[in-house]
Amino acid sequence: MKRRDFLKAGTAGLAGAITGSTGMLTWSPRARAATITKTLYITDGFINQIDGTSVYFRGYSNSSGTLDVPGESMIVQEGDTVEITLVNTLATEHNFVIDGMADSGVVGAFSSRTFSFTAGNPGTYMFYDNANGVYNQLLGLHGGFAVMPQNSSNELYPGSRTFVQQQFWLFHDIDPAWNDRLRQGLTPNTAYVPRYFTLNGLGGRPPGAPGNADPNVNSMIDPRSALHGSIGDRTLVRILNAGLAAQSVHVHGNHMEWLTENGQIRPDVWEKDCLYLDGNRGILDMIYPYDVPPDSWPPATHGEYPMHLHSEMSQTAAGGYYLFGAITDIFFE
Repeated sequence: MKRRDFLKAGTAGLAGAITGSTGMLTWSPRARAATITKTLYITDGFINQIDGTSVYFRGYSNSSGTLDVPGESMIVQEGDTVEITLVNTLATEHNFVIDGMADSGVVGAFSSRTFSFTAGNPGTYMFYDNANGVYNQLLGLHGGFAVMPQNSSNELYPGSRTFVQQQFWLFHDIDPAWNDRLRQGLTPNTAYVPRYFTLNGLGGRPPGAPGNADPNVNSMIDPRSALHGSIGDRTLVRILNAGLAAQSVHVHGNHMEWLTENGQIRPDVWEKDCLYLDGNRGILDMIYPYDVPPDSWPPATHGEYPMHLHSEMSQTAAGGYYLFGAITDIFFE
């Protein structure tokens, strides 16, 4: 993806200013707070996995006829009024929660509710459904939410290290047996055994595999997931975990600049190639710097490097499809 194709967000304070699902984002701050409106449809359905298994999901979707897992990421500005209409198309109760910021209250079966809240402190958050404990979150009712500081286009929080573009990495792990029990209105009665691991809803497709060239199924080239930049660029990555499995996020090429952990600003910015990510709504913020990789010789200014997780199971699907899990690529262009 060329920089001219990056989604320009935040220029008008309208619904389009909060969407971030088409790739990396730049941000234009506004002089004053705005009212941001968004309609989310709670829908369900089945998504086929790489081994042919059809798995049941629920999602915060952009229309009543689609199933979006995860929900489309949103970016707003500190102080904005965010007005969300939640349309529940299902026969079960649901809600929308951002811890410490927003709570829709229960939205009954086949009903809707409009609610609003004020965007709080700058940072990275997860929106999710807690109406049935953690189960609706695991079924797919989750998404990324970011608050940008006022008067800044390139800081995570006032005074942070700066970046030129940003995007979300939202990890998930899926136990199809649990999803099927929940589809039937039953409580899971087995140990949680994740069989699929995704990044922004997709798994990897290594070279030669079906779908390798399709960004709609391959997280390695999905523009929401793959990092693209040139020497001198700096990408803020907002990392979230909707699954129960803790992970270790590992990048190649350069070390990450580790800014926050679970909403807390770190007193020192460490440069790390691995970052521990808590399960069940763990959140990290890091900057990936597009510097000449220090171990390259001759010095490399172009190339491709992987991002993967250091738990071996997370790189698989269905227990044996290696490199079909939560993985993407980092492109130096």
